[in-house]
Amino acid sequence: MSFYKGRNVLITGHTGFKGSWLSTWLLQLGARITGFSLPPGEGERCLFEIMGMEREAHSIYGDVRDPEILAEAFRKERPEMVFHLAAQSLVRRSYREPLETYATNVLGTAHVLEAARNTPSVGAVVAVTSDKCYQNREWLWGYRENDPLGGRDPYSSSKACAELVTEAYRESFFSGGSAARIGSCRSGNVIGGGDWCEDRLIPDIVRALAAEAPVVLRNPDSIRPWQHVLDPLNGYLMLGEKLLENSGDYTGAWNFGPADRDNRTVREMAEMFVAVWGRGSLEVSRDRKPLHEARLLKLDCSKSHSRLGWKPVLDVGEAIAMTVDWYRAYHEQPACAAEKTEQQIADYCARLTP
Repeated sequence: MSFYKGRNVLITGHTGFKGSWLSTWLLQLGARITGFSLPPGEGERCLFEIMGMEREAHSIYGDVRDPEILAEAFRKERPEMVFHLAAQSLVRRSYREPLETYATNVLGTAHVLEAARNTPSVGAVVAVTSDKCYQNREWLWGYRENDPLGGRDPYSSSKACAELVTEAYRESFFSGGSAARIGSCRSGNVIGGGDWCEDRLIPDIVRALAAEAPVVLRNPDSIRPWQHVLDPLNGYLMLGEKLLENSGDYTGAWNFGPADRDNRTVREMAEMFVAVWGRGSLEVSRDRKPLHEARLLKLDCSKSHSRLGWKPVLDVGEAIAMTVDWYRAYHEQPACAAEKTEQQIADYCARLTP
């Protein structure tokens, strides 16, 4: 964990859910952080702002769809390490806004890699995509990094395209001895405190509980690889270190998902969350004209286990307990968000110590 101390790190999407947790963790590790992201929307709750992170990290507000402003940020900040998290990350929104989804997730990734290619200080890039980048055949086995890419909805296919762009840039421009090393990360469904996105299970549950309303489930039988946000972030940090050290070939794609026993249905997750919260009821309301969403998705993380030495630390019960603890603390005293987030990261790191 001492590796990132003093490192100059640029994070795209640093004001998002994952980006806020990653920024907090890297600051704890002593890294110098520059964030590149859209500004929070008017009236939106933003974990980054709630925690006062703007005082700790240098922020540049811009759009990854704008290659010029992105390239200028790279030229000015001269990062050693880049974590690319900026994305349109919602499946249902991708049906409403397919062109924005492709522009952000595909061209945005190309713009980040192009900026990195033209910035000599960059030694490594970790590009974050999604477990949904695979051609999902609804089978019982976990997808491996060499399985075919695809997607029936705009979001999933945009993430598959982002993976293809990353591979093409890696083979075309980052294969020399002195070139930056490029890795991509595919993680499962993440949960944790501070997520308020629309059409996500845990934020929907928290909103319902706060309003003393029933929790409405659209697809209660869908199975997903659920994990606390800190587990895949730990994988991203481990991969970033390996890439920047250049101590072996760690380029390419990597899966970061939970143990098989933690692949749970939406209904199971909701029931567990409500039970830990201590109150709440569930209702099922299926869409009359449902948008296609995969019902079954698992990851095979053998490569990350064997090559990186990464493994999930938290099981699904612990992930839910930590998430409930965060939201409870926030609702009782919103000002405690930063302290609670930092404490959960510290507790997690303590469990990483051999």
